[in-house]
Amino acid sequence: MLPMSEEEIQKLPPPVLLSVIICDWVIIDRITGKPSIIGAYETISAPKYPAIHRRLAFFCQLTNGHGKARITVRLVDVQEEDKTLFEATVEHEFRDVREVANLTFDIGGIVFPHSGEYRFQIYAGKEFLGERRVVCRQIKLPTGGKSNE
Repeated sequence: MLPMSEEEIQKLPPPVLLSVIICDWVIIDRITGKPSIIGAYETISAPKYPAIHRRLAFFCQLTNGHGKARITVRLVDVQEEDKTLFEATVEHEFRDVREVANLTFDIGGIVFPHSGEYRFQIYAGKEFLGERRVVCRQIKLPTGGKSNE
């Protein structure tokens, strides 16, 4: 079987997005390959903005892929005309359309400029597959009183 041209690849349907999870960590079992999602969330709380989120993980599952796919994850600020705060791309080779690909992006040092809504968007090439909303909220820290220690 001859390799497909870029034009032929473009005509194939994009992978199907099954799930997206934002969390603290994704641990992949070395033997089984099963992912463990640690600390899933959809809200980030900070006492002031801009706020630096030291570490987060973006986990997604894709299926129905055909050959090589260029997968891009983008974090955008909804309130700033979808300004991109983070972007990363990986290539994944689907060996079978029934394969479920578990992809993890470890992200460190993201600066959220203000409270509000942000979105993690996922693309296969230029094809939009879906997104996951993350809300940043400002919280008040307790003042005075006794410490819990």
